Amino acid sequence: SFTMNRYQFVYDLMQFCGHSWIFTNMVIRFMTFGTDSLADTFYSIGLVMRLCQLLSVLEILHILIGIDKSRLLPRFLQITERIIVLFVVINSQEEVQGKYVVCVLFFLWNLLDLVRYTYNMLARVGIYYLPLTWLNFSLCILLYPLSVLAKAFAICVSLPYFESFGTYSIKLPLPFAFSIYFPYVLKMYLLVLFVGMWCIIQNYFSERKAHLGTGNIKNQRS
Repeated sequence: SFTMNRYQFVYDLMQFCGHSWIFTNMVIRFMTFGTDSLADTFYSIGLVMRLCQLLSVLEILHILIGIDKSRLLPRFLQITERIIVLFVVINSQEEVQGKYVVCVLFFLWNLLDLVRYTYNMLARVGIYYLPLTWLNFSLCILLYPLSVLAKAFAICVSLPYFESFGTYSIKLPLPFAFSIYFPYVLKMYLLVLFVGMWCIIQNYFSERKAHLGTGNIKNQRS
């Protein structure tokens, strides 16, 4: 409906503005301070990044109520991966926030989302540019595996701090005698991360074929 299409346009516009601010901030800080700016990336843009990622949870609801025709499982996996790494791994360990991998991870996320929300926003009003369409459905295939590697590296970097501080580890007293050692949970999650990557990459190839097929390319050119 017109109302839902307008709502999705506003949602994409909000995400576009947020990620544009992040991208501009990262570029200006790097041009001004060089590599010194990498260590405090989280402190300078972390709040806006967290807001954008929390807002992206709405995309799961969009799929569930039918206003977004994307497949649920790949989108759910991608959103939960970011939420877990950002809020559970990075946000909870101040020592990890200053690592260069956080800057790399934020740059990859931001670049992917900036292209995706630009494409979605224009598509809502019936505007399709073939170069942007190609970039939207091709760049993710290249950059998403790199972002998974960056997530895995961030988790590995965080493990010594979770072991030292005991963050999120739970040990219940008798008679329960039950404990959860959170570093083991993160190590098991690494396996889930790479299995999920296979599912998401397959979905990316499927979407690319659907939107960049010969017939679709001709339609967009015309």
